[in-house]
Amino acid sequence: MSVRRGLALLLTVPCSVLLLVAPALVTPPAGADERALSATAPEVVAASIGAGFAHACGLRADSTVACWGHNGFGQAAPPAGTFTAVSAGGIHTCGLRTSGTVRCWGDNTFGQLNAPAGTFTEVSVGTDHTCGVRTNHAVACWGYNNNGQATPASGVFASVSAGAHHTCGVRFTGAISCWGSNSSGQSSPPAGPFTSVASGGSHTCGLRVGGTVACWGANGDGQTAAPAGTFTSLTAGDSHSCGIVSTGVVTCWGLDDFGQSSAPLGTFTAISAGEYFTCAVRSSGIPACWGNNSDGQVGSAFDDVLGRAGISAGAASTCGLQANGTVVCWGTEAIVSGVAGARSTMVSVGGSHACALRTSGTARCWGGNADGQTTAPAVVLTSLSAGANHTCGVRITSAVICWGRNSNGQATPPAGTFATVAAGGAHTCALRISRSVACWGDNSSGQSAPPVGVFDAVATGSAFSCALRTNGLLVCWGNNAAGQTDVPIGITFTSLTAGNNHACALASDGTVECWGAGSWGKASPPPGKFVAVEAGTDHTCGVRPSGRVVCWGRNQAGQASVPAWFNQLG
Repeated sequence: MSVRRGLALLLTVPCSVLLLVAPALVTPPAGADERALSATAPEVVAASIGAGFAHACGLRADSTVACWGHNGFGQAAPPAGTFTAVSAGGIHTCGLRTSGTVRCWGDNTFGQLNAPAGTFTEVSVGTDHTCGVRTNHAVACWGYNNNGQATPASGVFASVSAGAHHTCGVRFTGAISCWGSNSSGQSSPPAGPFTSVASGGSHTCGLRVGGTVACWGANGDGQTAAPAGTFTSLTAGDSHSCGIVSTGVVTCWGLDDFGQSSAPLGTFTAISAGEYFTCAVRSSGIPACWGNNSDGQVGSAFDDVLGRAGISAGAASTCGLQANGTVVCWGTEAIVSGVAGARSTMVSVGGSHACALRTSGTARCWGGNADGQTTAPAVVLTSLSAGANHTCGVRITSAVICWGRNSNGQATPPAGTFATVAAGGAHTCALRISRSVACWGDNSSGQSAPPVGVFDAVATGSAFSCALRTNGLLVCWGNNAAGQTDVPIGITFTSLTAGNNHACALASDGTVECWGAGSWGKASPPPGKFVAVEAGTDHTCGVRPSGRVVCWGRNQAGQASVPAWFNQLG
């Protein structure tokens, strides 16, 4: 199971980027895992862990998979190569390769390893079936289908969660659709809107907009009796459920005969419930498991740090979020010396300031504060974005809140519910839950006049904006003096980022394309594959599949010189 805290976003000096993925996470099984994400926001640490019937797997900082526990069918023997997510089911496991294709291993009695061709944004493994969300947002399932659990509903989905004998998905409207067994009402969800769903044995839980939990289906062990509180992620096992609350603490309910619902102390960033055990990733990046240990699935958790490093490029500085949740910055002294000390889940660098999202969901900002851009409100956020002189975040209620310079209205967001936000030069754009883009602030170059349509991501530069359509194509609007709105043609992309007057995007094949102003070589990426890219004012950084961060472009303050020891935590 793997969990990721929401989504998001953000970025660079006049720039930022954001990616829509139903916040939180998704699923497990009577051994299934939570949803696995492929396109990841560069400023977010992507931790992935999956718990199955009696084994578990996690994604290392170098993007390779490690597994432990029962291996009678090869389910704990992952193939070589790099992945962006992993999901463990009954006695099989699947991973999402950096190329976007799905690779599965373990038992194949029902064809649950036979992933279809094509690229996916996530994968979720059930007991004997597997489902994934394609890049066109349609769901594909394969494997055991005795109850129709591998016959997905039509339409487009933000996420999917495969359970024991049923499957549920979250639509972009926030509604949940389920298919397969409904013997205990597990496939009869209540009205939404929801941000994520977790399918278990014979029950299901969903995370509502606002962070409250609703569960339905079998309740013989109290697995649907969700506690009150505000949660950021959710997972469902065979007869128990768990979630991470806004403070980073894990809370579980339901069957506890093996201690699977007795979570340890500490704060966590990802969680996955297996059949009779649970695993989570601590804020330090180290996995912890509890519950049944019949096959070493609890006691054999390795000591490697899980999670890919996050990266954010600003004006003359860069900050990286190591897989253990610590922030490291290089470049401008004001940013380097004031770096946040608490464990964080994302970091965003603006013009002369930076902000990090603590594991508690509160923001900690530092650097220049002439306009109040580092005076963060005391509220819980799911994502944040630092612009040139202002900062914005998405609250747990999905409303946007901004602080800092507001000379053009860039810090006065409209009402509504949003998935992510991107703060730019003197304007801001955000992706609504409906997937339409809304912008506010300076519009002197048309940068706040987005096109009509449905999108997966939006990025803001100094005086221009770009968005990623659901078909993988790009569109940009606003100032085009340097060709920054002249997007590449005939290429599909999975993510994008905007700098001062240039932009870059991650192509479906893992290569990076940049356009716009090319001074200092900032729009000339090195060859090879990447899993994330982030554009600053005059430099650009990317994360390789190995987890290594490389930067190119202007380096007068050392912003493109990545410390050799960064993220070397394994």
